[in-house]
Amino acid sequence: MPTDKIDAAAAGTWTLGGHTVRRLGFGSMRLTADPDPAPAVQVLRRAVELGVNHIDTAAFYVSPGGTLGVGTGAKRYATELIRAALRPYPEDLLLATKVGPSEQGWARSAAQLREQVEENLRRLGRDHLDLVNLRLRGPEHGSCAEQFAALAALRERGLIRHLGLSAATLAHVDEAQAIAPVVCVQNSYGLDYRRGHDELVRACGERGIAFVPFFTLAGDAREQGAGAETNAAVDAVAAAHGATSQQVRLAWALHQGRHVLVIPGTSSVAHLRDNVAAAALVLTPAQLATLG
Repeated sequence: MPTDKIDAAAAGTWTLGGHTVRRLGFGSMRLTADPDPAPAVQVLRRAVELGVNHIDTAAFYVSPGGTLGVGTGAKRYATELIRAALRPYPEDLLLATKVGPSEQGWARSAAQLREQVEENLRRLGRDHLDLVNLRLRGPEHGSCAEQFAALAALRERGLIRHLGLSAATLAHVDEAQAIAPVVCVQNSYGLDYRRGHDELVRACGERGIAFVPFFTLAGDAREQGAGAETNAAVDAVAAAHGATSQQVRLAWALHQGRHVLVIPGTSSVAHLRDNVAAAALVLTPAQLATLG
């Protein structure tokens, strides 16, 4: 499918924390691997040019080491690359970040969470954060009430505008909603990955909460990125549209509800253009049934 004339607006929009965002966004995790910051800056600027106005990041997206576990040279933070590329920030841009994990370990106390919020503010060069997701450990995390309440207190002080959860269960959402509004849930999810979250996706839609899947393309490869895995149904639908299998996977996620916002990440302008083009890929009911 042609990609040079498609922008993120083709996916439609969702109101996320008071911001009207395009449903096809960008995840910044993969930007830190290259010691040269120029390609990352180019990708970020091109993403905005292609209509992306929802960028996901975190202060623990850093190389060497960090989430990707790669790289050499001086430390490179995705948040600082975003600041270098996009500040002064476009008025319609929503920057979503996460707290919980860090280079020093997991934050548990209110003081540690505040330190992480302040680090995100400093590295992004902002006086407030649009959206902060509390990253949990998954079902084994247990109660999130104390940590979420600590972030809610920072929201009351104006350091955070909106709150969400990441790697959460529906029980976590229930617990957090009793404390403060939850505007999004960010979990790993894809066509053939973590489909146990189907019920959570539906529940979020019923509550007007955005569902923001990550590893939609990578699946089990997770931080390693999209591999060469094949799926006959995906390949057949891709061939019918003259699209790539990655574009079909992104389109499938977008078809799971108007509240689903995808954030594929890449360090390549060419891959960015292909990912954004998936915004215009319309799957038929028969194709969706085939994909499952």
